Amino acid sequence: MDLPVMPPVEPMLARTAARIPPGMLYEAKWDGFRAIVFRDGDEVELGSRSGKPLTRYFPEVVAALTEQVPPRCVLDGEIVIARGGRLDFEALLERIHPAASRVRHLAEVTPASFVGFDLLALGDASLMGTPQRERRQALVEALGPAAAPVHTAPATEDLELARTWFDRFEGAGLDGVVAKPHDLPYRPGERVMVKVKHERTADCVVAGLRLHKSGPVVGSLLLGLYDASGALQHVGVCASFPMARRKALMTELEPLMTDSVAGHPWERWTSEEAQATGRLPGGVSRWTGKKDLSWLPLRPERVLEVAYDHMQGDRFRHTAQFRRWRPDREPEQCTYAQLEEPVSYDLAELLV
Repeated sequence: MDLPVMPPVEPMLARTAARIPPGMLYEAKWDGFRAIVFRDGDEVELGSRSGKPLTRYFPEVVAALTEQVPPRCVLDGEIVIARGGRLDFEALLERIHPAASRVRHLAEVTPASFVGFDLLALGDASLMGTPQRERRQALVEALGPAAAPVHTAPATEDLELARTWFDRFEGAGLDGVVAKPHDLPYRPGERVMVKVKHERTADCVVAGLRLHKSGPVVGSLLLGLYDASGALQHVGVCASFPMARRKALMTELEPLMTDSVAGHPWERWTSEEAQATGRLPGGVSRWTGKKDLSWLPLRPERVLEVAYDHMQGDRFRHTAQFRRWRPDREPEQCTYAQLEEPVSYDLAELLV
C-alpha cells in the first residue's frame, strides 16, 4: 500500500456542546464503529479509532469498498448495522469474534454498511489540509456512484433542518448531530468538531459498586431498573467522579454493603446460564478481557437520578452521569416505564 495518507490515522474528534451551533456543516452522529478506510487498488484496510485493524471482521464491507470507492483513496466514516429500521449496536459488537467461521457467518446474517463522511486522500493527493467544505464536495463526487452498503452521510448547512434531524433521527438509533466548521482542515485526534447528543434523566436503584483501580474508593456505581415482572435488571453504570467524591461515596454507601451476594437481586450473576440469558454485572466477554469485573453488592435501597443519552435494548448505551440523590423516591418506583420512547424513524430513509 502506497497512499499519500498512510495508516494509522487517528480520527478527528468532537467536543460536546449543549446546543447546535450556527454557521456550520451538520451531519447525523452515527452509532457504530468509527473506521478510516485505506484503499490502494485491491488492498483495503479498515483502521479503528484505537488504531487496531477492523479489516478481518467485516469482509462484506471490504468487498463492497473494493468495488465501489475510488481505487486510491482514504475515507473517514462509520461501520454500522441496520436492522428493523434502526441501528443495532449490539449486532455490531457480535461481529468482533476471533473465529473466522463465525465472522463469515455473521457477515451473511447481519451484514454491515459503511457510511462515509470525510475524504482524507484521493489519488496521489492528500486532502488533510483542505478545508472541510472542499473535502465534503470531493467526498460527494467520489462516492456519487456508490450504492448500498456504501453510503454518503447526509449533510446540510441549514440549522433548522439540523435541529429537525436531531429530533427525528434518534428514533432510528442515531446519537445526535455533529457540526463541522467550513474552513476546518482534518486534524487527527483533536476535538475540533462539535457534537450535540440527546440527554434524558432517569431514577435508578444503586445495587452495587466496583472499586476504582487506584484503591478502595468507588470506581463505578451499578444501576438497576425494575422490569414488568418485578425483577431488578442491570441497566448500566455511573462512573465519572472526582477522586474526593469517590472517597466520600465509599463512606456514604458503606452502610448498604452486604457480606455476600446471597439474597441480592443479582446473586445469579456467577452462573454461566444466567449470564447467557441476562445482562448481569460481572460477566466476562471478549470486550472486557482480563479487566477486573468484581463488584460489591449493596442493598438496593437508595435511588439516584442519572442523565443518559439513549437506550440500546434494555440498557443505557453509554455511561450514565450522576445528577443527584433522590431520597423522595422509593426503589420500587424505578421502572422502565419512566423512560421516554423516541418517535420511530425508518433508517432506510436516511441510508439511500
